[in-house]
Amino acid sequence: MVNFWCERAWLPDGVADRVLIRVDDGTITSVSTVDTIPLGVRRLHGVVLPGFANAHSHAFHRALRGRTHDGGGTFWTWRDGMYSLAAKLTPKSYYRLARAVYAEMAVAGVSCVGEFHYLHDRSNEFGHALRQAAEDAGIRLTLLDTCYLSGGIDTPLNEVQERFSDGSAEAWASRVGELKDDAVMRVGAAIHSVRAVPRDEIAVVARAFPDKPLHVHLSEQPAENEACLLAHGLTPTELLSEEGALSTRTTAVHATHLTSHDIALLGESGTGACFCPTTEADLADGIGPARELANAEVPLSLGSDQHAVIDPLLEARALEHGERLRTGERGRFSPRELLAALTNHKALGWSEAGRIEVGAPADFVAVRMDSPRTAGSLPEQVMLSATASDVDTVVVGGRVVAAQGVHETLGDTGRLLADAIEELWA
Repeated sequence: MVNFWCERAWLPDGVADRVLIRVDDGTITSVSTVDTIPLGVRRLHGVVLPGFANAHSHAFHRALRGRTHDGGGTFWTWRDGMYSLAAKLTPKSYYRLARAVYAEMAVAGVSCVGEFHYLHDRSNEFGHALRQAAEDAGIRLTLLDTCYLSGGIDTPLNEVQERFSDGSAEAWASRVGELKDDAVMRVGAAIHSVRAVPRDEIAVVARAFPDKPLHVHLSEQPAENEACLLAHGLTPTELLSEEGALSTRTTAVHATHLTSHDIALLGESGTGACFCPTTEADLADGIGPARELANAEVPLSLGSDQHAVIDPLLEARALEHGERLRTGERGRFSPRELLAALTNHKALGWSEAGRIEVGAPADFVAVRMDSPRTAGSLPEQVMLSATASDVDTVVVGGRVVAAQGVHETLGDTGRLLADAIEELWA
């Protein structure tokens, strides 16, 4: 197993110079500072950060990038295009697409992805395809298998949405129960939204796998809040709370349009919030109350969602920039807080990851400090200047999976993506 010498590394106590990381069987066994570089180690340039956690992905949405930006529209018209794409996919074509998308993530520094997975066709074939895609790309996967039962509150499923449904929460739980954790994949659960899971089924999903992560789309659009208030007299957050779906294992995705009571409920329950700033901007969703959630002790994570951009560093910067635009204040999040969101593997059920310390997985992202974007930056502020283009080397489980923008085993990710996407639109 290769050991690593870092020019600089962001350790739990901050950035340190000349760090030697020893690795055995994919796990960090020692971290020390040394004045000379030992023989036989891999040198990592720039500043080395823990591997990034992409806490919210819909891999197949990547095929919509660059195809939905003309003619205006809304989230809801974008969704129609997404349904058209979903109707085209098979397990085989989804594997090829997801492999390319996960390779793009790997090159950008992602060591673990949370796949919010609802295109399952009442079987686990698509889930197995996603697991194989993650293994081929060299990253870990949390398969957040999603319960999806209705087309909206009191609205039947349309033809495409039928592919997302198991018919009932009990049938969903039975199918998901056949999936098993392994070295590559851990299984989690998801409530698609209060629109797609009726109130009397939410508690069934919440109870189904009490030791697994539970994610849910929450208040991404004002229309969702309005429909929930009309049907139940409750906000979506209040409804989830009453049905027992908020807890320390829950992550609310987007959490954009919240009341002060919603924020308090999320904080009191220990629920996390995953922001997807580039998607929320692309779909004109709005800017959520990130600082207020953090102040309420809601753990934050970040995701690339529909993959208008796959750049974890940009997502971290956009979290801070959204706050600046929303409030007119700078420095709403410190660099350390942004790094915590960028590396929040606990939200995906990999609580041992996300730190460079003994016992943690050997997952690192080396970011160059001499590029046109980062030259002159303080290493402690690199996430405010760098982009994925500055990622030099990516290590997952002690193995180099990408270097200088090229995937070590899959090669040119642009070609992989083009081949998989062009096939779908042919």
